[in-house]
Order: sequence, then C-alpha cells, then structure tokens
Amino acid sequence: MISSPLFYLLSVALFSALIATLEKVSRHKLFTYLPSVVIIYATAMVFAQLGLWQENESIHNSYKSVKTVLLPAMLFVMLLQIDLKAFVGLGRSLIIAYVASVLSLSFAFVALFWLFSLNSDAAGVFATLAGSWTGGTANMLAVAGALDVKEELMGYALIVDSIDYTLWVMTLLFLVAFAPTFNRWTKAPLRFKTIDEEEQTKQKVKPFSLLLLFALSIAIAYLSNTLASLLSGLSQTTWSVLFATLFGLVGSRTPLKKVIGSPALSSAMLMFLIALIGSQAHLRGFSEVPLYLGVGLLILILHAAIMVVVAKLFKLDLFSIGVASLANIGGVASAPILAAAYHRSLIGIAVLMAIMGYMIGTFAGLGIGYILQAIAT
Repeated sequence: MISSPLFYLLSVALFSALIATLEKVSRHKLFTYLPSVVIIYATAMVFAQLGLWQENESIHNSYKSVKTVLLPAMLFVMLLQIDLKAFVGLGRSLIIAYVASVLSLSFAFVALFWLFSLNSDAAGVFATLAGSWTGGTANMLAVAGALDVKEELMGYALIVDSIDYTLWVMTLLFLVAFAPTFNRWTKAPLRFKTIDEEEQTKQKVKPFSLLLLFALSIAIAYLSNTLASLLSGLSQTTWSVLFATLFGLVGSRTPLKKVIGSPALSSAMLMFLIALIGSQAHLRGFSEVPLYLGVGLLILILHAAIMVVVAKLFKLDLFSIGVASLANIGGVASAPILAAAYHRSLIGIAVLMAIMGYMIGTFAGLGIGYILQAIAT
C-alpha cells in the first residue's frame, strides 16, 4: 500500500503513461471503441478499490492541489488549437448540423432527466456526461470539477459514456451504406467544402518550447485560480475553468497556436488528470448503472430523431449530421473514423468540428448541469 504523496503521484503517472504508450504502439482495435482515457480511469479505479493507495490526508491534499492547477492548465493548452475562422469556413449545412447536434443533445439531456424524475446524484452523473457528449473528456473533467461532482459519480458517467458511445459509433458506421437513400429523402445537394488533412509536421518537438508552454499553462492556472478567488456567485472551480477557457481562446489568436507539441502536452495532462480522479473513486455498488445506461441510450435516440428532422427541414446529408453528432459525442478520437468511411478528404472537417467541442463542451455541460440540479428530485 502506497502512503507517500510523492510515490502516489509517481505511480499514477507511470501506469497512465504505460496505457497511453500501449495504445500508440499496439494500434489495437480495442482503442477505437474503448479510448485509452476510459481504460486509464477504469484501471485507476480498480487499483483504488484494491487499496493500492492509502486513504490518508497527505495523499488527498496532494490530489486536490495537483487537480486544482492541472485542470485549468490543461484547458488552456487544449484551447490553443481552436480555429474559429476555419470553422466558419465549413459552410452553411455543416454549421447547421453542428449547432443542431449541440442543441438536440442539450434538450435530450434535460427532457429525459425530467421525464425519469432523477435525483441530485444522477444530476452529477448526467451533467458530467453532458460535458463529454458536447465536447470531450477534458470538458467532462471541467464540468465535474466546476459542479463539484464526486469521483465515484464520475465513474458511473464514464461507464455510460464508454458503453453507449460504443453502440453509437457502431450505429453511425453501419448507416454509412444507407447514405444515398437518406440523402435522396432529404434532397441534400451533396456539396462539401472539404478541408484536407494537415500534413504532419516534420519538425521535431523542441523541449524548450514545450517546457515554456507548460510553464505558461501553470502560470495561467495560477492566474485563473487567483482571479476566481476574488469572485462570488459561482464556485471557485467554475470561475477558474471559465477564466482558463477565456485565456485559451485569446491564446489561440496568438503565435502560441503554432507551438509544436501543444496537442501532445494537453493529451498528457488529460491522461494524468483522469488517472488521478480515478485513483480517488471508490464505487460502493453498481445498482444505478442499468438505469443510467438506459437513460443514456434514450438521450441518443431522441438526439438522433431531432437530427433527422433537422436534416429533412434543411436538406442536410447523412454525412453532415452523422459527423456533427460524433464530433460531439466521440470527439477527435472517433469523428475522423466516420468521416473516412465516407471519403478521406472529409477527415479534416471531422477533426475541426471535434476540436470546436473543446470550447463548446464546457459551457454546454455547465448549462445543462445547472438545469439538471434545479429540476432534480
């Protein structure tokens, strides 16, 4: 049993790095349907149940300290990749599809939560899930932190996310073959403004630039937390997340956007952070999982129904609504896979839509979360 805060942090970093490396080296299909962040969280959670880390005050304090700094730092680095100008350049049909995806998911979360009269714990689970399904895992962590969702409730959200998400990916890939029939029904014009994949840079990551970016992200986290402590009305974590988001959007308009290695740095931060949270999750039972899984599936079904109606009204094709949906629910890891199933030249569109979720997901997740908390029984 590990009782030292230093060895606790070291062990969490080592096994999260091991799983991330395994994903990159093996390229196993398992990681297509079960992202490494889910495996990292599940592994950390299992270790926590087995008592690998002692539940003492020093470990808990080190967890809180690192999380408080790492969450806004990660959001800042991740948002440097946002390109609002390129997103606007996608064209009318793709933007309509993306906006419809976000709004329909938001409506589905609130409608199903209200219909089943769920409680405050469920509000935490589905608020966290909303952050993921309108953005990504980073947004899930941001929403959970801002709303003070317990670590074990995050475990339920990740279970629902991984299982329902897998079914959704499989469904959308299956429907690709029916695209011509669907497009004739909606009378879609089938004209795309494709965005070619960016060529992978041949430049190597420069350690100095990466360390400078890391140092800047920590400084931004400190500034965000300091400003948050001066404000009231929302929790300090919520203010900190919002400030980090703002600084990240501003940074995306500066030369910081071109720093080589920022995606890798933000991914490393994300994996370490998700492992930390999993290490503090102590599930007391799984009695609520079937209910959460069922409600999650109904959310996806209602979302799909609304997207089909929108496609008919605005003459959208199956690619547009499918990729817009998966860009929200699956993110960068899976949206390009669906796009490639249509045509390789469309992968860039999927990536751009998914990256936009880094900005949208936190705000949408928080908005949905506050509504769910208000109507919880």
